[in-house]
Amino acid sequence: MKRILVPVDFSPATKAVIKTAVSLAEPAARITLLHNLVPPLVTTDYGIGLGELQESVAIAEKHARKQLDHLVAVLARKGFAADSVLTHGGAPGSILEQARARKTDAIVLGSHGHTAFYDLVVGSTTNAVIKKAPCPVVVVPPAAAKAVAKPVAKKR
Repeated sequence: MKRILVPVDFSPATKAVIKTAVSLAEPAARITLLHNLVPPLVTTDYGIGLGELQESVAIAEKHARKQLDHLVAVLARKGFAADSVLTHGGAPGSILEQARARKTDAIVLGSHGHTAFYDLVVGSTTNAVIKKAPCPVVVVPPAAAKAVAKPVAKKR
């Protein structure tokens, strides 16, 4: 695969998702890391001022950009052409929009393994992407993410 879109949320699953994308990549592939920022939900009677809200978003953007830059550098050290994009809004829509715009060959994303009730009430990004994706979707299950995140035991 030449163009792979990899949505990341910086959770422990991120490492396994990137590892899976790397395993699917052809030698001259481009891996695009995507992180989506969801605007903060304000649920107080007092609310917060516009200045505080903008400052909160700016801090989140700076933090996300730093993490994306680090992951792109790691991929570059491994010999992969990589870039990143930071989007805002609903994750499924952002992922699908980027996949179409970049003519992506595959989307590789993680599943958190929430319960069916959680997915029913809150929704599932993975499910929404699978239903409308313009290309194949590879889902990294929670068990695979845990296996990659597990520390390697040292031999004595």
